[in-house]
Amino acid sequence: MGPARYYFSIFLRRFPYFLIVATIVSAISVTVAMTLPPTYVSQMRLIVESPQIPGSLAASTVTTTAGEQLQIVEQRLLTRPVLLDISRKFEILPDQEDASPDQIVDELRTKTQIRISSGRNQANLMTITFEGRSGQIAAGVLNEYLTEIQKLDVAYRKERASDTLEFFEQEVDRLGGELDKLSARILQFQNENAGALPASLQFRMAQQGSLQASLQQADQQIFSLQNQREKLLEIYSTTGQITTVGQQPQTQAQQQLTQLRNQLDNQLGIYSESSPQIKLLRARINRLEEVVAAEQTAGSSPSTTQTGNSSLDLQLAQLDSQIAALEDQRAITQENLEKVTLSIDQTPANAIILAELQRDENNIQAQYNTAVARLASASTGERIEVTSQGQRISVIEHPAVPSSPAKPNRLMIAGGGTFVGFAMGLALVVLLELLNRAARRPEDLINKLDVWPIATIPYVRSRGQIMRQRVAWVAVILVIMIGVPAGVWAVHTYYLPLDLFAEKVIDKLGVF
Repeated sequence: MGPARYYFSIFLRRFPYFLIVATIVSAISVTVAMTLPPTYVSQMRLIVESPQIPGSLAASTVTTTAGEQLQIVEQRLLTRPVLLDISRKFEILPDQEDASPDQIVDELRTKTQIRISSGRNQANLMTITFEGRSGQIAAGVLNEYLTEIQKLDVAYRKERASDTLEFFEQEVDRLGGELDKLSARILQFQNENAGALPASLQFRMAQQGSLQASLQQADQQIFSLQNQREKLLEIYSTTGQITTVGQQPQTQAQQQLTQLRNQLDNQLGIYSESSPQIKLLRARINRLEEVVAAEQTAGSSPSTTQTGNSSLDLQLAQLDSQIAALEDQRAITQENLEKVTLSIDQTPANAIILAELQRDENNIQAQYNTAVARLASASTGERIEVTSQGQRISVIEHPAVPSSPAKPNRLMIAGGGTFVGFAMGLALVVLLELLNRAARRPEDLINKLDVWPIATIPYVRSRGQIMRQRVAWVAVILVIMIGVPAGVWAVHTYYLPLDLFAEKVIDKLGVF
């Protein structure tokens, strides 16, 4: 017997085992292929459109990129509240009433496929597909997805734009309040130190010089009058003669009053009545007028120091009144000089404080101006988002109700299962033959016992044995062909649908 005939005979001998395995696997495959529920797949495509208003004219304050915008929408779309709300409108699972919220959410996420395609110089697209038990469910869920995506996109962009606008409104109010407080503080400081501010430093230094000159001139005039009085008394005591009152020259106060009035006339041609120089000249003229009036009053009154000579006593009284008036004027000038000097000494410190306040005011003013400009931009950006003129997600392919199921491929499942069954049957036959070490051919006797047999007599079964064996194998095959599909149908109907059962088994095994 040749090798081919020998192996063929072995296959025929093991054929029942091959047939049992092939029948079981094929029956299961065919039953599963016929029992699996149809799955309908619906699809929609979205695109991120560029802003309708060019950014060079008016820019939106929402600077989210197109890819980031799609990812945000994807993550918010697959959140638990959104999926549970959609599941209330559609019966995603056959026994959804008995399913837990976690099972419903997991089922929706499993049946939803989202693909984002983007790249440089390419449009940003999002493709969403959903698998449903019917075409209406698949398309209905996608329509709910579309409504939710558009609502999420608009709400997200409006919220971001409104938050930006609100922030800059608060910033403008805050900076405006700080600016008002600082301006009030600067005004209060200027009012409290009105006479010692840097703006009037040059005028006060000139005033200081003028007062110092007036003080020096008053000292000289007092010294001159005192010398004149002493000489008058000396001449009288020596010669007994005096000069007459009519020969006395005009007093110093009268000469100064004349000069100041002339100077006032000249200054009025240049400055107004509110000018500090004019006010100072008028104040000095008023004081000198009082001094001249006092001199005239003193000159007309009788002398307190009597010498016995009326002419001498009159001249001494005039000199004493002039000296007293000049000393009063000197005291007033000295007091004004001290005030002006004190204000000049306080000016550097006030200048530093005022410079700090003004620097802070300038800084806050610059921040306020920037915030106002940004508030205007934020208001424009918020208006763009409210009117949906900015970047947005649009539909380029709406969900459609599929006319035929996309899966399962029943022919492929049945054919593939049958092929696998035949392969498993052949594998079982080969495995049994490899495990069988018994001698079945003359060559086996020669190799194992090293003897040459004269002849070999095969075991011959009776007709009854052959019939009983065939009936038994046929019964087994019928039981398999009937029982296996019936068992699969019972599991699918009374325990768990086959697709869910397969997923449950895969989860338990941890294959994926």
